Amino acid sequence: MNKQAKGGKFDRALCIVTVCLVLFGIVMVYSASMYSAEINYGSEYYFMYKQMLGAVLGFAAIGLMSIIDYHFLEKWKYVILAISIILLVLVFIPGIGIESYGAKRWINLPFFSMQASEISKFGFIVFTASYMAKNNKMMVKFKGILPVLLVGGTICVLIILEPNMSITLCMIMLMLVMLYVGGARIKHFLILAVPLALLVPILIMIEPYRLNRLMAFLDPWQSPLGEGYQLIQSFYSLGSGGLFGLGLFNSRQKYLFLPFSESDFIFSIIGEELGLMGCFFVIAAFMFMIFRSILIAQKAPDRFGCYLASGIAAIIAIQVIVNIAVVTGSIPPTGLPLPFISAGSTSLIVFCAGIGVLENISRQSHRGVLFLSSGIAQNALDKKKDKQKVKKNKK
Repeated sequence: MNKQAKGGKFDRALCIVTVCLVLFGIVMVYSASMYSAEINYGSEYYFMYKQMLGAVLGFAAIGLMSIIDYHFLEKWKYVILAISIILLVLVFIPGIGIESYGAKRWINLPFFSMQASEISKFGFIVFTASYMAKNNKMMVKFKGILPVLLVGGTICVLIILEPNMSITLCMIMLMLVMLYVGGARIKHFLILAVPLALLVPILIMIEPYRLNRLMAFLDPWQSPLGEGYQLIQSFYSLGSGGLFGLGLFNSRQKYLFLPFSESDFIFSIIGEELGLMGCFFVIAAFMFMIFRSILIAQKAPDRFGCYLASGIAAIIAIQVIVNIAVVTGSIPPTGLPLPFISAGSTSLIVFCAGIGVLENISRQSHRGVLFLSSGIAQNALDKKKDKQKVKKNKK
């Protein structure tokens, strides 16, 4: 018992499902991008190699974050938050920020590019978890949630200026989920609902293309070669897969019919090649991952660990739900990667680091439970000895 208490335990099931999703993602990224990569970059392995590099760094991030005490993040929360915001500002600086398809979302580094918004989500989680843990009694008051709203609102403004409405919506949902977990009252959410409801039409008026996307969502066949094109191609991809799919590497839509097939719409290629059953197993794997993350949050040894694990579980769930909802036409089209699977090294590394944090919390949770159980056993033994002494004295 003492050896186990010192060593703690990792959540092997969570680690296994994460590794499986990442390796599966490498295969699907290759399958979805092999033709476009050959045409645009001269090598069908271009995106696969980048994803493999991201996977190696991601696995290293899991190992590193799983052995570093997660309370380290609490001590450096302001530094982490500051870095997250600075990175979001850097995308607007010419020569540093990279513009693609009219949006400035990436930072140009010597050997690779970085998407700042992916890091900012986890910076927000660390700050909010620490704040709510230290001010948990204040969370029942509206002024108690203002710091979270201020930080989250600042990040959302910087992201929407890129513009990146998909990540902005994810940030808003993440903020609301964490406030709910932290103990915010229902009346607080009702108060927030009014400005959020007014924000949607304002964002649409600022960028008219968003209205076009909304109209394409309602009836994509009105503009089959315009805003509705991508969604229609996604429907073709999912529909042609049937129950068991066309077979791995046999997608037809990846031949330049479905844009961003290796990233935002990779789930469509999964449906086409592996069918409904393949989609079911992918969704089941994500559900299991989220379930294990929630269990870790419930068993965390302190409030910070609980809120931190809850935030990581929430952002994984939000991105999975939004991505799948988009490719299936359940919500208006927006660009958002599928965690652990879509092409994109920044997203992959950051989400893997999040899994490493969960593993560290799990390890310390087991340690706490073991120490607690050993303490209870020792107390019970002491009480038993006391009773025996009392009986001897009476005799």
